Amino acid sequence: MNLTSYIRDIQDFPKPGIIFKDITPLLANPDAVNECLQQLLQNLNGQKIDKVVGAESRGFFFATLLAHELNAGFVPVRKPGKLPYSTLKATYELEYGTDTLEVHTDAIKPGERVLIHDDVLATGGTAKAVCELVERLGGVIVQCNFLMELSFLNGREKLAPHPVFAPLVY
Repeated sequence: MNLTSYIRDIQDFPKPGIIFKDITPLLANPDAVNECLQQLLQNLNGQKIDKVVGAESRGFFFATLLAHELNAGFVPVRKPGKLPYSTLKATYELEYGTDTLEVHTDAIKPGERVLIHDDVLATGGTAKAVCELVERLGGVIVQCNFLMELSFLNGREKLAPHPVFAPLVY
């Protein structure tokens, strides 16, 4: 199955000069979702995962599916003010601005093996912030997963030494 045929390019979103990779056509097709999920799972090679961390908001879609399949807990990382309990914060740069993410302070226990998932690896700022939060809580990052990687933005470099996987690379 050619998963790239389920990704729609949106010109000049969220601002001029940006080509947004829209995953909603993929999400609308159960066969494409299943194929993508299987590729994400196969790449883990049966490694033990205690928690799957999903980055707001599009990272939640597959992070919850991965957590279910791996019999792991799901941890949401959200924008400020969205989580009701005590949080840690990390600020990061996007390719078109800055933002902040938060995680509950009790979401990950020291030594837990963590899979991080988001929809797109672009400049790596969001994923780096998520890695920082996981490590501040004592989690051990097994891998950073994405549906797609925009390799020309070199985001993978910001995540070293953590392994990175994306079934779709542009």
